[in-house]
Amino acid sequence: MIALRSALLVLCLLLLGGARDPILVPEISQHEVQVRQGFTGADLLLFGAILSPEGTRAAQDYDIIVVLEGPVRSIVLREKQKVAGMWINAASTEFRSAPSYYAIASSRPIARIVDDKTAAIYELGLKWLQLSPIGVIDPAEQKRFSAGLVDLMQRQGLYRQDEGAVKISGQVLYQARIALPSSVLTGTYTAETFAVRDGKVVASAITRVEVTKEGFERFVAVNAQRNGLLYGLFAVLVSVAMGWIAGRLFALV
Repeated sequence: MIALRSALLVLCLLLLGGARDPILVPEISQHEVQVRQGFTGADLLLFGAILSPEGTRAAQDYDIIVVLEGPVRSIVLREKQKVAGMWINAASTEFRSAPSYYAIASSRPIARIVDDKTAAIYELGLKWLQLSPIGVIDPAEQKRFSAGLVDLMQRQGLYRQDEGAVKISGQVLYQARIALPSSVLTGTYTAETFAVRDGKVVASAITRVEVTKEGFERFVAVNAQRNGLLYGLFAVLVSVAMGWIAGRLFALV
């Protein structure tokens, strides 16, 4: 009887041990992206390993979702209407904390990995971004403006969703490539990886990327923030000088 109880206890421990959540070990090809003159964007490789708590290969298959998100900012979205042959500003709304950049990659279509409730909780997908407007707004209008903002950012290459872009090898290694366009804002970018099994997020891990301006671009940005008057005078002098040079060139033609 004692031997049977011991055997059952060992079996339970083994089953519990096998059900423990995995550990994600994320990494990124560049932890710093420098924006210099002629910057055309960057191609980031997000990769890592899915391990058991003991540091060995995970015993089960997991789906992987990777989200790269830029600094949040306040965005005013204005709707254009054509009146008497002219386009004028009509309705508008302001979003207090919209991500300046958002990219998501997954091992399968997100709708096949998690249900709508889980996707909304973790903001897994462009459809589930929580874009909070400032002030009171009709829910239908909020939905319309949110969809308009997402569409605009997608066309600018600042929002993207690549389902099936995460590749998993041998239940251990995963990787995904995410492109940063040349128009990205500087700041800290958060890369968060989610491991999902049976529709539930069982593990997550975060790594970060710093996007900074260097060279002449950094000089201009720093002085625009710290020395507004000098920056304004410098901008005026540059404009005058460029106009004078252009005038001389045309006079010689």
